[in-house]
Amino acid sequence: MAASITYAATLISDPRTPSITPALLAEVAGALGGAEHRVLAPGTAAEFRLAGRDPRESEATLRHIVRNEPVDVVVQPAEGRRRRLFLADMDSTMIEQECIDELADLVGLKAEVAAITERAMQGEIAFEPALRERVALLKGLSAEVVDQLLRERITLTPGGATLVRTMRQHGAYTCLVSGGFTLFTGPIGQKIGFHEDRANRLLVEDGRLVGAVEEPILGREAKLATLIELRERLGVPQEATLAVGDGANDLAMLGEAGLGVAFHAKPAVAAAAHARVDHGDLTALLYLQGYTAEEFVPAA
Repeated sequence: MAASITYAATLISDPRTPSITPALLAEVAGALGGAEHRVLAPGTAAEFRLAGRDPRESEATLRHIVRNEPVDVVVQPAEGRRRRLFLADMDSTMIEQECIDELADLVGLKAEVAAITERAMQGEIAFEPALRERVALLKGLSAEVVDQLLRERITLTPGGATLVRTMRQHGAYTCLVSGGFTLFTGPIGQKIGFHEDRANRLLVEDGRLVGAVEEPILGREAKLATLIELRERLGVPQEATLAVGDGANDLAMLGEAGLGVAFHAKPAVAAAAHARVDHGDLTALLYLQGYTAEEFVPAA
């Protein structure tokens, strides 16, 4: 039975606005019958050990306690939390923008393209035809603008590089897998520190986008297939895998991972994922694995 397993209940807040106070920890401990806790980062993250307690009831109790605070709650089995394979979405996950929307802005179509992007990420329309439709609107745009966007508009999500570098330091294999484009995942993946990146290829002729993407499109099923391929190639069991994303095209990958985390995600994605992070930055995924802030490998 679930109650015979020891669970870890992790509380996480944004390190820029630490919200886990001693008073909150005391209230949680009392609600959990005096459960022992460990501070992972003062003010930012702590975990409680839950032995002989129903994890769903415990999570509901914790969510009620922190309901008015910017604090994330994740309850999972305590053993085997440090993952050996990590897959991450790029747009609105490892970076703070949607690259295709930024490309569209350069041709005056950001609002139109962003509306299609939002519907696709919400799962309202299929990802592949939505991508073809948006890419067609970029026809004629100089491929050189990618370097401009990378310099001027694309920003890394806080904590991402620390997350990847820390997991690598502890032996994990890391892959950036995106429904976006290799023109972005290549330099972004390298900057963050991923072992490899996979994404779609924009077709270019004479230095300009032709308004099409190389088939087959890397979408929901391809992300899932990448996870399965890498874990089989590396000999990593399913329970030792971690995936993170925010959109509907990440759902299959998140569901197949040992721990799938919806990061600042669309409502349908957050509801379906194993765990959700709504307030913390990407270092939250390290706290979920039981790392303390002292163990983090800082970004270069």
